[in-house]
Amino acid sequence: MVPDLRSPYSEPASDLNLTAPPLRFWPATAMVFAAGMGSRMRPITDRTPKPLVQVAGKALMDHMLDCLACAGVGTAVVNVHYLADQIEAHLQMRQQPKIVISDERAELLDQGGGIKKALPHLGHDAFIVCNTDAFWIEGPGSNLARLAQAWNPDAMDALLLVASSTASVGVDWRGDFTMDAWGRLSKRREGAVAPFVYSGVGILKTSLFRSEPRDIFGLAPIFFSLASQGRLHGLRLDGLWLHVGTPEAIAEAELAVSHSSR
Repeated sequence: MVPDLRSPYSEPASDLNLTAPPLRFWPATAMVFAAGMGSRMRPITDRTPKPLVQVAGKALMDHMLDCLACAGVGTAVVNVHYLADQIEAHLQMRQQPKIVISDERAELLDQGGGIKKALPHLGHDAFIVCNTDAFWIEGPGSNLARLAQAWNPDAMDALLLVASSTASVGVDWRGDFTMDAWGRLSKRREGAVAPFVYSGVGILKTSLFRSEPRDIFGLAPIFFSLASQGRLHGLRLDGLWLHVGTPEAIAEAELAVSHSSR
């Protein structure tokens, strides 16, 4: 299923001052990160993996997997390490998207290494990345559709969905990025406050990882390197972003979801 990206609710790429690619793009595959230890969520995560922590009656990872399914993403590659058996058992109940497990039980590879290991399942061009410790209350249109429509491989190697640092729930740091009029992201200066946080979702080229010699490496340094080259772009999230990084943030997120349904 390919969504109609010409929806009147979708923001055209021209709003980012970028030229839309000649062919409509829709990522068929997502890399979903579910292997982390969830240390900041303890003691809850002593026995329950963080992606399965319940928020508003649904596991955190299901909030994002449901979003991917509704947007027409066909396959989600999910990496597992900590309490992996619980995550695998939970995912067996899902119908959409199709789940492919990337097993990291032997060694936790960090996000970059997890992507490298999963490359055979991620296609040849670009794919979605997706954290499982956050989700959002959607605005008038699909943020994933807007992200896909704004993707321009000629101008960017990665496109991140970013949210307001001050108007989001559960943001307890000084932000991640600034963004210029062309949608290019820059790393927050040390000691400064940045207006945007990375939502945990983006579109990345597979070519960023094919020649990487390391097996264990992070994703943030890749983002910062691309930013310095002008190849990291952002799209502002339409709606309310909910980051659930601590036990205290669960109640905040549930309150926001409750208010949104009134």
